[in-house]
Amino acid sequence: MRPGSHHRIPQRGFTYVWMLAAVAVPGVGLAALGTLWSAAAQREREDELIRIGVAYAQAIASYQRMSPGSVRQLPPSLEALVLDDRYPQPQRHLRRLYPDPIDPGRPWGLLRDPEGRIKAVHSLSGEQPWRRVAFVVDGVSLPAAGAYSDWQFGVKGQP
Repeated sequence: MRPGSHHRIPQRGFTYVWMLAAVAVPGVGLAALGTLWSAAAQREREDELIRIGVAYAQAIASYQRMSPGSVRQLPPSLEALVLDDRYPQPQRHLRRLYPDPIDPGRPWGLLRDPEGRIKAVHSLSGEQPWRRVAFVVDGVSLPAAGAYSDWQFGVKGQP
């Protein structure tokens, strides 16, 4: 030791360890927050799927119920729900065509009757829903589902 110098214990790396901890702790918190945000976003998309699916089911039922004559017909296309031209004054059973909120880039899956008319729509997503038990929303019963594609929104049985 040099004369006049104090006895010091080297503390190399102590500040570095504190800086690592200062970065790691908020990082863990942000990761947990991201997981919660992702779950909340999926639940929101699921609620939107149910709301839009029920609107499609009600529109298909309305189209069928308002068929002229004694034969109750299902719509030939989704566009017929927006503009039903079977009457002199066109009818609207749905305001507009809505995308699948779970997978907006893909079209709806269509369940057709033997004549090729649409009796239900469903998501094509294979993701697992949060709601896995059977339930009823606005008169539309949805079964216990392992995937969003299991939920079919439309009329039951044959017209």
